Amino acid sequence: MPSAIQSGYELPTYAFMKPRELDAAALTDQKKYPVIVVGAGLAGLTAACDLAIKGVEVLLIDDDDTVGVRGAASRGICYAQKSLEIFERLGTFSRIAEKGIQWSIGKTLAGDEVVYSFDLSQQNSHNASTQPPFINLQQFYIEWYLVDRLLQLPNVEIRWKSTIVDVSQNDDQVDIEINCPDGRYSLRTDWLIDATGIRSPIRDRFGLKTNPALGEDRWCISDVRFKHQPPIERWTWVEAPFNENRAVWQHLMGDDVWRLDYQMAPEADPEVISRPEVVADRLRAQFGPDVDFELVWVGPYGYRSHVLEQLKLGRVFFLGDSAHVMSPFGARGGNSAIQDADNLSWKLALVIAGALDSSVLDSYHTERHLAAEQNVSITNRTMRFLTPQTPMQKVFRRAVLDLARTFEFAQPLINTGRLSTPTEYVAQDGYGLHWGINIANCLMHEASGEVTNLVQLVHKEQGKLIFLCVDQASFEAVQKRWSGHSAFAIKLLDPQVLRVASDDVVSLHQWSDSTGYLRKRFSLEPGSVGVLRPDLHSAGTYNLVELDVYIATFWPQPLQNTSTRAH
Repeated sequence: MPSAIQSGYELPTYAFMKPRELDAAALTDQKKYPVIVVGAGLAGLTAACDLAIKGVEVLLIDDDDTVGVRGAASRGICYAQKSLEIFERLGTFSRIAEKGIQWSIGKTLAGDEVVYSFDLSQQNSHNASTQPPFINLQQFYIEWYLVDRLLQLPNVEIRWKSTIVDVSQNDDQVDIEINCPDGRYSLRTDWLIDATGIRSPIRDRFGLKTNPALGEDRWCISDVRFKHQPPIERWTWVEAPFNENRAVWQHLMGDDVWRLDYQMAPEADPEVISRPEVVADRLRAQFGPDVDFELVWVGPYGYRSHVLEQLKLGRVFFLGDSAHVMSPFGARGGNSAIQDADNLSWKLALVIAGALDSSVLDSYHTERHLAAEQNVSITNRTMRFLTPQTPMQKVFRRAVLDLARTFEFAQPLINTGRLSTPTEYVAQDGYGLHWGINIANCLMHEASGEVTNLVQLVHKEQGKLIFLCVDQASFEAVQKRWSGHSAFAIKLLDPQVLRVASDDVVSLHQWSDSTGYLRKRFSLEPGSVGVLRPDLHSAGTYNLVELDVYIATFWPQPLQNTSTRAH
């Protein structure tokens, strides 16, 4: 028999502190913050943490005093390899790995029959990284660990119980009005990051339209602990006989809590389908009449999708659900928000440091708008497979399921959610910042022979772009040209080419590409230079002449400064 439903998860709470702007002494000396982040969800916390680690002073504002949603569900739970690599750099991955459930094997069922199975750890898309393909963990834990990390950093202030009520901007700054328990006050900043979510007051204040498309699907989440555990695998039913032949997701999270998502009829009443006694009947239908469980949390959800036309408006950036919303299939929402922050933070940090021209910030919109549109398109295709509306969609789904039972080629066509993968930024005019394919956090060795990974080595370079060479001549040429600039670092791969070099040169400039992954991924040969971005995307491979053109195209001011300095 089930135990009584619990009140939800126990979340930490954080104390409100009176802001300096409400002190009389501070009124005559209003501080201008380099960056203000509004919203302490996945996107906002990731951005604040990333910027702070790169040495940027950050003020983070949130209207609550906790993480997650008070008393609410697990929300996002599947964190993709790319996001886990980001958390490795931010210093939270080890806690996530310890608490969460690592997985790479998934099974898709129709009725009682497995019609498709996969192991991501054996696929080229996931097997080069030192992070696992996925970890399942309740979203509030991810946010909790990020807050803990922020509290360790000296250049961060977090203001809880603070609500933004107005915002405006000009060419020089952004001004915002805040309401808090002690009153109302003003703030000013060079750059504002809006991570306030789907009901963004900042987006509304600027009159930006989202034109949302509402999904017809209805779902019910049940977070459950079982006395006797089901098999610890990720199972997805396209047609579950215990759920009126509708879809079901079943996978384990932290704290021995299982996440079960049941697809409901489009006309289902959200209040009725989420009643504990109705959920109990659903669980008995799936696991048998004697199933012994504790219902930790239950709640209905629908979904919508939208993408802002502009993810950057002057000095304001929109991240996560403020910028785009998509259906949850494939775990693309939360992972996309984390990667928004990753994409913006290194660019903004280098601009604030004066190392790059501010024009590079326009690429945040170019790249992440592309990612958002792709994610919405991919999840909409999943929706059409799971809930076919037209006769042709129904015929296609039935044909795929029938073929998959016999023919291997049809199995990948079963679309229960294309799992989150990093966006590859398409080249514009054949060159430039938007070339970037994803680079995995591969195994590496330092010059000392110490085993490490690419994330840790890039982290030591403090957010610079890194030029990768495989021959001494290219290394020396690039070093002579760019080693004096604060935005760039130069590294020579392959240990054998520096055996005759002095120890100090080796320790400063040599990385060992232990598996040859980087050389292959960048197609590096003698005379070529690969450009690795701090977000572990490639910015292309160039000869020495092309490299100067690339730098001049995107960062003309740093090029001019460097030319003077280098010669």
